[in-house]
Amino acid sequence: MKKRQWLKLALQIKGSVIPSIYHRVIFIGAFAIFISVLYHFKIPVSQPTFGSVIPSVVLGLLLVFRTNTAYDRFWEGRRLWGIIVNDSRNLSWLIWVTINNIEREDRAKKIAAMRLVAAFSVATKLHLRSELVNSELEELMPRSQYLRLKSIKHTPLEIAIWIGDYLQQQYQHKCVDSVQVTAMQATLKSMIDCVGGCERILKTPLPLAYSIHIKQLLLIYCLLLPFHLVQDLGLFTSPVVALVSFTVFGVEEIGLEIENPFGHDPNDLPLDAICTTIRSNIEELIAENSDIQ
Repeated sequence: MKKRQWLKLALQIKGSVIPSIYHRVIFIGAFAIFISVLYHFKIPVSQPTFGSVIPSVVLGLLLVFRTNTAYDRFWEGRRLWGIIVNDSRNLSWLIWVTINNIEREDRAKKIAAMRLVAAFSVATKLHLRSELVNSELEELMPRSQYLRLKSIKHTPLEIAIWIGDYLQQQYQHKCVDSVQVTAMQATLKSMIDCVGGCERILKTPLPLAYSIHIKQLLLIYCLLLPFHLVQDLGLFTSPVVALVSFTVFGVEEIGLEIENPFGHDPNDLPLDAICTTIRSNIEELIAENSDIQ
């Protein structure tokens, strides 16, 4: 079963970098065919010294640095969203078990506050994707708050303010003590800090000069490679050069795919699923305790 899964993944196109790089690989392969044809007709295009213009070790180190930098950003984004998941569960649980119901409507307010916790993650997702407030949020809050969010630039912070106001009101009404409200506010602060961490990843791209330089080196390397190999490989130069270009262009493209992990690409973080999980957990908590007053 594992062998079949391995082969299936090896042959899978969706989610791979092939759709992004195939045109570059074809171009380099066609160029190599052109050089092979020239060499076949005795035109002196073979230049073995070109192989040392850009040492493979140097190019490899640059690609490794590029990929590692991108993966660090991807993993940091996943770590921050893991904290948001845990904090959302903890905060909603604390709201449910520590805040006392004194008036009849207190329970409804408690449930509304817990759903705002779920709305925080959805708003964070939309904020990181630069998307407008949509029906996902409308289902998690009163109409007045939803309309208010439409005019707010930083929606996660606004929702955090609403949750914080609710906690402060419960403290003032003596529905929760100072230790409990401090714990909940600390959890809420941790969630806000995670949004800031995600914004740092989003708004700190790899320096443009480095991105340009590595692309230039890759292009030069792949264009010089046929001149270096044609004497030894002849008409087989093109497939070998295409394979090498597929490798180096693919590694560079993987770095581009994962350096911003908050979008809709197949290799981005599954934020929709994460937000659905948070919402489901909170709704289950509400449903399981629906008979508790």
